[in-house]
Amino acid sequence: MKILLATAATLLLLASPAWAGPRTVTLEVSGMTCATCPIVVKKALTKVDGVTHVEVSFEQRQATVTFDDAKTTVEALTKATTDAGFPSTLKK
Repeated sequence: MKILLATAATLLLLASPAWAGPRTVTLEVSGMTCATCPIVVKKALTKVDGVTHVEVSFEQRQATVTFDDAKTTVEALTKATTDAGFPSTLKK
């Protein structure tokens, strides 16, 4: 029984990257106040490992980010914008 459980746990650990994949989220970035702010936000997000596409809208004060969830997390994305001077939150 122990061998069976150990084998199952090992298989789950090895198979977990198969569940990972591209994910798209929208972040609210309320601190953008000028037309150059989206450039800074986009640059910060594209530097995060695993990010494949970023669209930033100054008018809507949001950023749409597509990333590989095996390489990064929403927390890493919000940290990147915060570190660039633009705190963000996941849009619900």
